[in-house]
This record gives sequence, C-alpha cells and structure tokens, in this order.
Amino acid sequence: MAHWDQEVDFIVVGAGTAGCVLANRLSADPGCQVMLLEAGGGDSHPAVRMPVGFMRALQRPDLTWGLQTEPEPHLQGRVLPVPRGRLLGGSSSINGMFHIRGDRRDFDDWAAAGCTGWSYDDVLPYFVKSESNWRGAGPFHGGAGPLQVNPIDTRHLLAEPLREAAREAGHRLNDDYDGEHHDGIARGDVAIDRNGRRHSSSRAYLHPVLSRPNLQLWTRALSERVLIEDGRAVGVQLRRGGRVLRVRARREVLLSGGAYGSPQLLMLSGVGPADELQRLGIPVQRALAGVGGNLIEHPRMPLQFRALQPLTFLRQLRFDRAVLSVLRWAFTGGGPFATQICNGTLLLKSDPALDRPDIQLLCNPVRLDARLWFPVLRPAQEHSFYITVCQLYAKSRGRVTLRSADPADKPRIAMNLFSHEDDFRSMREGLRAARRLYAQPALASLVGAETLPGAALQSDAELDEAIRALGGITHHPVGTCAMGVGADAVVDPRLRVHGVPGLRVVDASVMPGIVGGNTNAATLMIAEKAADMILADA
Repeated sequence: MAHWDQEVDFIVVGAGTAGCVLANRLSADPGCQVMLLEAGGGDSHPAVRMPVGFMRALQRPDLTWGLQTEPEPHLQGRVLPVPRGRLLGGSSSINGMFHIRGDRRDFDDWAAAGCTGWSYDDVLPYFVKSESNWRGAGPFHGGAGPLQVNPIDTRHLLAEPLREAAREAGHRLNDDYDGEHHDGIARGDVAIDRNGRRHSSSRAYLHPVLSRPNLQLWTRALSERVLIEDGRAVGVQLRRGGRVLRVRARREVLLSGGAYGSPQLLMLSGVGPADELQRLGIPVQRALAGVGGNLIEHPRMPLQFRALQPLTFLRQLRFDRAVLSVLRWAFTGGGPFATQICNGTLLLKSDPALDRPDIQLLCNPVRLDARLWFPVLRPAQEHSFYITVCQLYAKSRGRVTLRSADPADKPRIAMNLFSHEDDFRSMREGLRAARRLYAQPALASLVGAETLPGAALQSDAELDEAIRALGGITHHPVGTCAMGVGADAVVDPRLRVHGVPGLRVVDASVMPGIVGGNTNAATLMIAEKAADMILADA
C-alpha cells in the first residue's frame, strides 16, 4: 500500500483560470477537504497587477512556462513562442484581460455533437453566475459574481474615429457582444476591477477564500503523475521543495493544467495514445488516442499603419509621463495605465454567407513594440496603429506530445497552423477587411501608409506569403482533452476521463471546438458548471 503524505477529498492540479474556480466552489462545502496544487508562485508582481503591463508579464520567464512550438511547416519553419502563465491565476494573470464568451452557436454546436448539457441555454446561467458586470444583472449578465468585468476606458485612445470608421464600413456599433448580437465593433469588456487592477481568476475566486480551513494551497508544487490503482485515479505524485510527495484523493483528482499541461500530465500518468506511451517506456493505464490531439488555436496576423499625427498611446510612454501614470495607478487605481489600450474590437464575417463572425480585429492606437522614451536621450519611435487580425474558426489542427517521460521536460507542441487551405482564405479576407476599415474617411486625418505587411501586397499569393512570414497565435489553445462521445473524445459531457473513474479534466482543453472570442470567459464557465456537476456526483 502506498504511503500518503496527505489525504483530502479533492485534488485540483493547476491554480489557473479553472482551478481557482474549482477551489472556491468545492471548498464552499465545509465537508469537502480541497487541495490546490500550483507549479508556480504568487501573482503580486506589478506587471501582473497593472493592466498596461500585460505585454511585459507575457514575456517574463519567472511568470511563464517558457513553452514554444516545434518548427511550423506552413509558416516557413518558424518556432513560435507560447506564453502560458506559471503562477496563481495561470494565464488569466498574464493575458490581455479581454472578456468575450463567443457566439451562442458555438455552444449549440457542442451539444449537437453529443455534449449533452452544453448548449447556449445550458451554459448561459454559468456565464451569468461568474461575473459582476458593469451593466448590472440582466438576462445576459450577472451583477454579483466573483469576476469583475468593466469596459475599457477609451477616452484617450482615439476610439471615436475608429467607431465612426466601422460604421462607415458597414459594421454594427455594438457595445455588448455577449448580448443579443455577437458582431460589430465594441470598446471591449475586460477583467479589470474597479480599483484598476487585473481581476484574474486567482484574484476573483481564490484570494477571497484562502482562509477557509478546508482549503489547502501548495505553490511551487510540480505534479508529476496521477496515481492510478486498479484502473481508478486515487491521488497525485508531486515534487515540492526537493521532495517527492504523494497526496491521496478520497473522491476525485481534477486536472486544470490547461491545453498543454493537462494532456501532458495524463500521458505521464499512462493515459493517452498507447504507442506514444510505450515508446517512452510509460506503462499504459488507459489507451485514449485523443489525448493531446485536436489542438486548436486562433491564428493571428499583424497589420500596422503609420500615424499621420503624434497622437497615439506612445505619447503616454514618455518616461516622465509614464512614471506619473504608474504612481497614479498605484495610489488611485486610475489613469492611462489602469485599463487595456485597445481602442476597439470588431467581430466580422470574412464571407457574408457565414452564420457567425469568423474574424476578430483587435485595434490598438500604438505599435506592438512600443517602449519608454524621452526627448534627446532616447527618441520616440514612429507613431503607429497596430491591428491584430484574429481568425476565430481555423480548420487546422495540432497536437501536444511528450518530449520524454521526465515531468520537468516541456511538451512538444505542433500547432500545424495553416495546414488547411481554407485558413489562408479566411485570413486573407480578414486582412482586406481591416484595410478597408482603416481606409474610411473618419480615419483619413490619422492613418497613413501601411507599414506591415505592406500595401504593395495585394494578390492572394502575396498575402499568403506574408501570412507564412508573419502569422502567429493569439494564445487561446483549446481542445487537447476534448469532450465528447466519439473514439477521439477524452472526457464525457460530465468531464470524466473515459475509462478512468475518479479523474476529470476541467479547463480549456475539454472544449471540442474553439469559441469565437477570447477563451478565458468560456473557461470560467466550464469550471463553474463542472463544480456543480462534481458536487452533485459526489
């Protein structure tokens, strides 16, 4: 019989977006002993807390896993960085904070594919339950949930000319893309609290309940494998402080490691494609071919225009102004550094025949590589407008596999972006739609020549070559432990791993298809719904 260092009812592996929700909701029952395991550390770094610091947080090696893709065969063999949060809150502590659920038909598609209980009408109550929305309680939004959702403060971001340009281009003005309509341009909702701080899953769900006596949080704890006895998950082996420990779960082990971490841990535990496991000498506990497959992302493409006037957010990055803005944020929670700097989010169709928007434009009144500057000592860069053209429903699929049987080794991530020809077509049309938007009269006095990828590139072939050279990912991975009933499904509609009692996966990896928007909101919903199912089954 194994020696157990601890025994609890539920072990949650990963204190990211979903894991923090589970820790909160399960420990609300005082009869449930819950342990939350996190490989990273705390979430108090200023680059995490201050909204405008998220680009720095994405790049900090002490806050991320340091993942990258394998050479991408359809993107000139380039290796793409894959920033994922290694800290409390996971990627909700380093992401762009956008709060977009996706189109209602995304969830109806899940239900139609066999995921009973996951239609839009089924999941809407959990979206509502999760949020405290600036609009207040209503049919589409919650007013008393843990996560504070507020609008981007666009007063100094040149938002009105952009909105007028969108109207001129024939798009809907829509300030609630999670309401009646999903298309059109909005200033955008973000997970930022009323004090101007990032409101990650850890800040919304975990920190308020850490004093509960039935909840334990272990940070700097790397989970090495799920312990399976007689076919059932009974605990977790982990490494912490140089020691190998074993924790027993009297009820269930819940994996919330995300689209890369959860399939990696399943495979390390002997659950996954049998041939892959045998090749690495890992005993097969349960052969599940779908583990690590069906990796879906939102491909992106950059577009940049020269600004005709020095009015972009680069003005706020003059060193003395930036220092004052940081102080203002720290003491008052206000100012230009207390919000996102996107001045508009546009959801549109690349083809009028489509039933939902398949392109998202994230419009920014500043260049992506903007840096601090000061007159004479460090001159300012050229003022520019930067747009991310995001493809919402790519048909290409990738895979996550093990590099070795060592839990400390990073997994292999093969995105396989643009392996499907339709993805080139959709992205081309997204680029052209963005060009039309920035060519409207409302922006004529602000927007100059296209500098990236370059206005000279017009034909399909030229744009495809630009996509191969510049295309990347939006950091929205899903699908690698897909929910469903088919041969490649990993979990059932109650998120139980097929054939392994006592084991569930609860995170973005269970999405059978990607949603038409930033994926964090849908992951919160999944965890809220999962918590109810887990407690009901227990």
